[in-house]
Amino acid sequence: MNLLSMKDVSKAYTDKVLLKNVAFGIDSGDRIGVIGINGTGKSTLLKLIAGLTSADEGEIIKGNSVVVSYLPQNPEFDMDYTLYDYVVSENVKLRRPSDAFEAKELTYELEGEAKKILTKLGFSDIYEKVSHLSGGQRKKVALCACLLRNSDILLLDEPTNHLDNAMSEWLQIYLENYRGALVMVTHDRYFLDLVCNKIVEVDKGDLYTYNTNYEGYLELKKQRIEMALSTQDKHANILRKEIAWMQRGARARSTKQKAHIQRYEALRDEEKIKLDGQVEIKALSSRLGKKTIELKNISKSYGDRTLIDDFTFTFTRDDRVGILGPNGCGKTTLMKMIVGSLSPDLGHVEVGETVKIGYYAQEWTTMKDDQRVIDYVKDTAEYIKTDDGYITASAMCEKFLFEGSMQYQPIGKLSGGEKRRLYLCKVLMEAPNVLILDEPTNDLDISTLQILEDYLDSFDGIVIAVSHDRYFLDRTSRRMLTFDGYGKIHLYNGTYTEFFEEHKEGVDGSLCWNYSDESSSKKENEAEIEKTKNKKRLDGKRYEGQGTHKLRFTYSEQKEYDTIEDDIAALEEKIKEYDDLIMKNASDFVKLNELTKKKEETEKKLEEKMDRYVYLEEKAEEIANQ
Repeated sequence: MNLLSMKDVSKAYTDKVLLKNVAFGIDSGDRIGVIGINGTGKSTLLKLIAGLTSADEGEIIKGNSVVVSYLPQNPEFDMDYTLYDYVVSENVKLRRPSDAFEAKELTYELEGEAKKILTKLGFSDIYEKVSHLSGGQRKKVALCACLLRNSDILLLDEPTNHLDNAMSEWLQIYLENYRGALVMVTHDRYFLDLVCNKIVEVDKGDLYTYNTNYEGYLELKKQRIEMALSTQDKHANILRKEIAWMQRGARARSTKQKAHIQRYEALRDEEKIKLDGQVEIKALSSRLGKKTIELKNISKSYGDRTLIDDFTFTFTRDDRVGILGPNGCGKTTLMKMIVGSLSPDLGHVEVGETVKIGYYAQEWTTMKDDQRVIDYVKDTAEYIKTDDGYITASAMCEKFLFEGSMQYQPIGKLSGGEKRRLYLCKVLMEAPNVLILDEPTNDLDISTLQILEDYLDSFDGIVIAVSHDRYFLDRTSRRMLTFDGYGKIHLYNGTYTEFFEEHKEGVDGSLCWNYSDESSSKKENEAEIEKTKNKKRLDGKRYEGQGTHKLRFTYSEQKEYDTIEDDIAALEEKIKEYDDLIMKNASDFVKLNELTKKKEETEKKLEEKMDRYVYLEEKAEEIANQ
């Protein structure tokens, strides 16, 4: 059953068009994930559905009895409210009881469920005032209220922001069992894959709907782009002929000639497909010496609460470490002690002379609204050195999706997510050899996360990441430091998913954070340092050395696998060159026959190379999944 539909809807803010004549619908049973680059209109789409903003053009049709519940990205509160007031009382008001007796009955009905959800999300005192909470905690309270409402359409804008890993697991299971329709903006790719049955991509004013989960979306989008590029290539070939015809002196006299000219003009003015930015650079960070960062018997307390108790750890030169733990356990405190902005109560932090730290902080960094995007990045560096030469601040901005005129916009015009992306770009322009990322996935869109992940693939240094994004941790981390919430930090060698599978407790997805003290001992740490020194990436998720692999590439296969995509690209380029030569020698029969034969031979080589590529990819996947 259709619950809501949009027809020819357009929406713009000042001169920025977010949605352009789009059509969209929500049916019973839909679990829709909305994705797209920050600033393209994802939150605006949710506000249109919620009725909080109106369309410039088009119509939005919703059934009279359809109830919509909306979690905004930045909820607003009456600071005098307690958690109980906000979650229960507000829900009672929304249900519009007919009298005091019905209101009391509703209160009793909601109270038990409210306590249950608030407890699951980490709140023990339901009568604490909202004004005492942090911004992240308030977002969780708003999420509790939203989940409690008996709605037909549940709208969630970045629901996993500020949730720790255990709570994200719980919310995922909760939404998998949710009965109403769901529309959700999130960067959590595991969420999208496991919860959603539709993906809607907001891209340059258009909406693209894929009736599948996130994994299926990736494949379908690839096919869509390939088809569009193929059509564009065919149009380019036709355009070359049209240009040659025009250059011969076309005269717009006959109807046929006018049609010819119109076709040329239409092809000439056709908007070219613009692919999202990709990081293809390998950052050449500063040389990192033998001594990196050593934490020796560090402790940190606030009042009678111990966050870190007698922790010792040494980071290896190519370490990839994820940091896990419940909210407020001390993860950010640990990062600040490593950076040097906070001192331990006991113990000390030793940093090697060659260490150059780039710190992407969780707290919002100061930006001047009237400063231009490009100047903000240039304040750090005009250019950085890479294996391929030098990359300028402008080129780096392009890699992080600030293209053309956007670089000369004042920062004040950017969305919150775009500012975080710009901040990330600035940190990377420092060319650090130790990169510390404290909740980098909050407010960053999937495209930016993919860019960051690709950048980290070639980053020659240490990466330390605090994140609740399970996909990001699996993609970027080899080892985990886990906080138990009582001051102890424990080492786990493996990915986040491997850790979770070994330590999950019960069907609600909550994590057991308690381990024996031996697992974090200095002796084990030193042994594991030696074990992980020569680990190599296989496909961005798995590494040789993490368990026994029965299946491996031979030396020649690995060498072929590393270069086969370049070989395929070279063959494709050769075929295009032959196409151009064939067109130029169309009247020379002998030459034409020779070129056609060479093109066919090259196409045969390409087909063989593609078959080989499929085989190697399948083998790589089998190795990764062992």
